[in-house]
Order: sequence, then structure tokens, then C-alpha cells
Amino acid sequence: MGTSKTAPKRRQRGEIETLPSGSLRVKIYAGIDPISDRRHYLTETIPAGPNAADEAEKVRIRLINEVNERRNPRTKATVNQLMDRYLELIDVDPNTRQGYERSIRNHIRPLIGGLQVGKLDGETLDSFYAVLRTCRAHCGGRRYIQHRTERPHKCDHRCGPHKCVGLSASSIRQIHWCLSGALKRAVRWRWLSVNPLEQTEPPKAPAPKPTPPTASQAAAIVNEAFRDLVWGVIIWLLMVTGVRRGELCALRWGQLNLDEAVLTISTSVSQDGAKIRVKDTKTHQQRRIALDTVTVMLLRLYLKLCEALAAEMAQKIAPEGYLFSASLDHSTPLKPDSVSQRYVRMCKKLGWDMNIHELRHYSATELIAAGVDPRTVAGRLGHGGGGTTTLRVYTAWVSESDQRAVKDIPSRMPTPPIAFESEGAAVSTLTPEPPNSPYLKIAADLQGAISCGALKVGDALPTLVEITQQYGVASSTASRAIQELKNLGLVAATRGRRTTVTSSRTAPPSATIVDLQSRRKQL
Repeated sequence: MGTSKTAPKRRQRGEIETLPSGSLRVKIYAGIDPISDRRHYLTETIPAGPNAADEAEKVRIRLINEVNERRNPRTKATVNQLMDRYLELIDVDPNTRQGYERSIRNHIRPLIGGLQVGKLDGETLDSFYAVLRTCRAHCGGRRYIQHRTERPHKCDHRCGPHKCVGLSASSIRQIHWCLSGALKRAVRWRWLSVNPLEQTEPPKAPAPKPTPPTASQAAAIVNEAFRDLVWGVIIWLLMVTGVRRGELCALRWGQLNLDEAVLTISTSVSQDGAKIRVKDTKTHQQRRIALDTVTVMLLRLYLKLCEALAAEMAQKIAPEGYLFSASLDHSTPLKPDSVSQRYVRMCKKLGWDMNIHELRHYSATELIAAGVDPRTVAGRLGHGGGGTTTLRVYTAWVSESDQRAVKDIPSRMPTPPIAFESEGAAVSTLTPEPPNSPYLKIAADLQGAISCGALKVGDALPTLVEITQQYGVASSTASRAIQELKNLGLVAATRGRRTTVTSSRTAPPSATIVDLQSRRKQL
């Protein structure tokens, strides 16, 4: 007689170990960490308690399922490591990279940089954004003296108790998109299986609030700028064309055709500290801007001045020289920051706190006010989207356009039923109600019953059903009659109760419903 063999017991996947504190730790193998090239484990600790063993078994099964379905994080890399790798691989404009590096250095690394990427979730990110909205210094409610600089210095009025000031909505959105780009790559690199940003709500976009100079301010700015012809032409060109400051600095003489009155925009100057470089435009598109007669005349005058200045120093303007330059041969472009700073100083001298980008707002606003269609304005400014951005962001409220709109409104609106006499008195032009209208007769009968005492204060009026049956009218007619009595203050009704008499002396003794109805027609 043979002996039966039992199948070997299958080894349990994962470990549940008891810690010195009595808690249980679940540990599941999850492959090789692509960052450290070491074995990667998923772990979770269960607090000690009577049901700890059952909870640990549930966690073990859950973690095994995550590994089987590839929903688990494949690495223990931190957010700092992700950001390092992200900055190493992204291909963006240097200015954009500077903004990302600033956001990562000042906010992402200090607050969540040490967290494992796999442990980020919606609650963590929502809390992160809440801290940024509360205080840009991440003070956490601490009280301390905020100095104007970290270097040794003598304190003055700029040093004092810290006051919490949150980041602007646009700054928080920039941080959000920086995180979004990094986490999307983490999913693509299989560091993560799910993007935690999908579990949170992105910060709201700030409402556009363009603040262009008013007509009087624009006139004062032009007058002040033309104390120096070169500076005046720069400001005039910015106001007329709406070009960006970097595009203005990148303009070359070859892009200006004064005979055809056309200016071609194809490049822009970018500045990183003292370094400048010529790059593509923001939208990576070339555009041609038509110039008006006054602008062409000013540019011709400016050209003669530049040629005269160069000739005095026995120099010539370079064939491909820059339109605006600090050098006599125009071989180098102006620095965008220098243009902005000079404009701020000029406006401060005039008593205003303005920046040069507001001239772009001014150009868009004036073109829209002049009746130019948004697509054309968008083309001049270099916007995409068929003019959507132009209308949403750059067009401010224009009082002249508003006044024109007011003049057009009466022709499109119905005529009100009111006539104004020569003395200014207003009279209704509505046709008076006929004296024998059913609802007026019902109201007059009820008023008579109240006046003679048949219906006293506190008595209930007949119901709508009783009135409709007695007079043979619709319920809406009966309701209108009772409403007339309410208008005179004779009756009152509350929800769910009968209409009752409240007064018998509101109307003059000799007045009838018909008399009062006709009086209300006179305004």
C-alpha cells in the first residue's frame, strides 16, 4: 500500500514582522528601484491592538494587488530628486527655466522636497497650496523680526515684525505647472503609476486686470519722453505698435521699411542678469505691423539723428545694426531691463507707479476702442487664439466706447410707456383700465363691504373659489382683485392662511377702486 504525498506548502508572499513597540510592519517586495538600483519594498506599519493581525493581513493583500496591477510607486526617490532630474532633462527657454528654478528653490524644496514622490497625494498638495496662499515665507505662525537683508546691516524702517503675505495666484499657478511637468514625467518614467496632481484642484487663474494709462496720462508720458528724441521715439513706438519690450530691443534697421510703412517683428532680446541673447518671439511667429504717417515721420527724423551722431564720430551704422542701441554704430541692442527701469523712473517723476508693459495694454485698448476688430489687434500684438487673449487680458474699460454704447442703446430698446411734458412732469402712456373691468368691480364690491362694516378688521375675505363662483370669473381675475386691496393696505395674506381685513381707513372715504386706479396712472 503506497503512501500519499502532500503538496509542499506555498511560501507566503510578503512579510509581517512585529516591532519592539508591538506594532506590526508589512513588507512587500516591489522590484528594483530605478534610481538607487536597490531592492524596493513597500512597507506599512499597523499600530498595536487586538485587531492588528487582521489589519496587517488586509494591508499585505492590498499591497500585493498594487504590485500585481503595477499601481505601486517603483522608487523611494524624494521630490528633491525628481526636481533635480526634471531640471536636468527639460528643454525650455532660459527665462522659463529661471522661473522654475526659483519656484523649486524657494517653495517646493523647503516644504515638500524631502517627501517621497510615491507618498504625495491630493491632501498633501492641497495643504501645500494653502501654505503658499497664507505666507510666502512659510512662517507657520511664528513671530520673528524680518530683516531687509540677510547680510550684516544696521536695521532701519525696512526691518520689523514679520507680516504674513501670501503668494499671488499667478505665482502659485507657476509652481503648480512646474510640479505638473515633473510629475507627468515621473509617471512616464514609471516612478509613479498615478499622478497625484489629478487628485487635487489646480489653483484658480487670476482675473485679468489690465491698467493702461488714461488719455491724459498717455499725453503726459509722451510729452515727458520727448524731452529726449531717442527716448521719445522708443515710447511712441511701444504705444503705437504694442510690441513687447524684448521685441523692441531686437528690432534691426533691415526690419523697418519706411517706404511701405511696415515693421517686421521676428526676434526678441532675452536678458539674464547682465547677459543678453537674441531669441525667437514668444509665439515663435513673425508678424508685420503697419505704421501710421506720424510714426513714419518720427522714424525718419530718428534715422537722420542716428546717422548724424555716427558721422560726428567718423562711424557708420551697421547694415544689420539694431534700431535702438547705446552704441553709435548700433551693433549692440538695448537691454530690456534698462528700458523698463528708465520708464518706471520717468513715471515716478510724473507721480505714477507704472510699468512699461502697461503701454501694451494701452495700445490694445485704444485699438479696440477705435473699432478695430479683435483678430487684427491680436495680430498686431502677436497673440494667438483669434483675439481671445486680447479681449480677456489686454482690453481695459474705455469710457469713450462706453459713451458710444449708451447712445446706441435707446434705438435698440423698446420705448417705455412714459411721456415727459415740457415742465418735466411724467405721465403714463398706458391705456387706462376700463371702469367695468371684472377685477375692478370685484375689488370695489369688497372695498364697499369693508367700508360699511360688513367685513370688519380681522374678518376673512371670501375664498378664491367662492369669488370665482359668485362672479363667474377665472381665479386669476379674483386674485388680481384681492391684490388691488393689498396695494391699498386694506387686507393682508400670509402663506397657508386666509386673506383677512387689516384696515378700513387706508383709502379716503369717497375714493373707489376705480378712482385710485386712475390716480396711479399719473406719475
